[in-house]
Amino acid sequence: MAVNALYYSERDGLDMALKNPDTLLFSSKADADARDKILELAEEITQFLQARVEGLDEALAEQAAMAIAEEKELFARALKKPSLLNQGAIDDDAAAS
Repeated sequence: MAVNALYYSERDGLDMALKNPDTLLFSSKADADARDKILELAEEITQFLQARVEGLDEALAEQAAMAIAEEKELFARALKKPSLLNQGAIDDDAAAS
């Protein structure tokens, strides 16, 4: 019988990881660390948004922050070329037509 190690981010918690094994359990520590960094960034973005956007509730701030954190490379490139942010949406619209 083989033994397999599985990794998860403590920020997600074991219960959450077990409920979503396809997306929150990882076979490598590097992948779990990458997830943890996304969650750390999302926490900081959430705090930033709540401080800067009056009336933004916590749940919406968390959703927005997670979307930004998961696409951090896209946002980094968009600082130089803003149209990149919606290029996928434009491509999706063209494909649907």
